Amino acid sequence: MKILQWGFIGCGEVTELKSGPAFQEIEGSKVVAVMSRHEAGVRSYAERHGIRKWFTDGQELIDDPDVNAVYVATPPSSHATYAIMAMRAGKPVYVEKPLAATYEDCVRVNRVSEETGVPCFVAYYRRYMPYFLKVKEIIDSGRIGKTLNVLIRFAAPPRDKDGAPDGEKPWRVQPDIAGGGYFYDMAPHQLDLLQWLYGVIIEAHGFCANRAGLYAAEDTVSACFQFENGLTGSGSWCFAAHESAREDRIEIVGDKGLLCFSVFDFQPIRLHTGEGTEVITVEAPRYVQYPIIQRVCEHLQGLAICECTSVSATPVNWALDRILGKF
Repeated sequence: MKILQWGFIGCGEVTELKSGPAFQEIEGSKVVAVMSRHEAGVRSYAERHGIRKWFTDGQELIDDPDVNAVYVATPPSSHATYAIMAMRAGKPVYVEKPLAATYEDCVRVNRVSEETGVPCFVAYYRRYMPYFLKVKEIIDSGRIGKTLNVLIRFAAPPRDKDGAPDGEKPWRVQPDIAGGGYFYDMAPHQLDLLQWLYGVIIEAHGFCANRAGLYAAEDTVSACFQFENGLTGSGSWCFAAHESAREDRIEIVGDKGLLCFSVFDFQPIRLHTGEGTEVITVEAPRYVQYPIIQRVCEHLQGLAICECTSVSATPVNWALDRILGKF
């Protein structure tokens, strides 16, 4: 079995619980180096997690002979740069979602992956989680019949630092770093799941606004879209709502029933049919990225196929950019 020796570029919050520990627990996988531009932070991360090497320069980590696979966990504006650097060095790469801050950067990543023959995977980990596999199973079983329409509804209050001075605002509300506001950070999971279920979105339109004035990026989005199979859908997102409006819900409307589930809260799945309402509880893994990281590792070891590639992730950025009016 090929032993995967991962180097992390970026060691922020997501690597603490969502992803980092999984790389250490999967058979044939270990973390040998980490990188961040902030020396105190990367040194602390390496010491706390028992990682021998740490760097403040991404190229040095990529060039390290002990590293044979790279995980990019930086903000989206640098995803494409680091992914391309890794692939040109012949090292497969696993990138946080979204794949990049723009659709054009996604295309660049795909071009280099094709040219070099080095794979690039993207962390749309919900596709491999038991909760969403159950959702797919219900849809594929025909229990709600033919799907007629899909609806995304999301609302959440502002976060603590959203109203902070400009230099202290979260990077997720800085379009030059994140690609947009919270919409660009959270909607990718929802849109990727729907494209996994129903195929690529080929039309998308949106209306965006900043209603609360806490930051420059959009905080409210309404959109409509159509999939390649003709199915239509819509979405509504608000990131400055009152607590009473908090919602995390996708509704799948069929001609024989209705399927409702959450994307971030893992609320019980609700299946409404002529036979009544069924409530289905599926627990999330301890580390939410464990299932996909395991599949990525098995793919690189020749044991399985991971379908969360940069090519499959690119239509999400296309839809995001169309909804935000980037082109």
